[in-house]
Amino acid sequence: MVTKKFFSSIEAAEVTFEFKKDGVESVSILGDFNEWQPQPMKFSRKYKTFRVKIRLPKNQKFHFRYLINSRVWENDSHADYYAPNEFGTDNSVVITSAK
Repeated sequence: MVTKKFFSSIEAAEVTFEFKKDGVESVSILGDFNEWQPQPMKFSRKYKTFRVKIRLPKNQKFHFRYLINSRVWENDSHADYYAPNEFGTDNSVVITSAK
């Protein structure tokens, strides 16, 4: 889930992405911000969830999804909204502007 958006400067926002689900061994985040290449998320024992912080340009929209155990696609239940993709499913979308 997109847990936090911190606006660290005029140009950038630091977005914390989290994914939590029982029976998960690995989670990667893929999106147009990383050219849809798997970026592994680290497991946080403190939060008992997979987490990653990504610095993104402000006032933009980014499509993304999670890849679970290298084979199952999942959306973010707390995305700002969802948008159809070319595969007949939806992508999660995060907006990097203050609401």
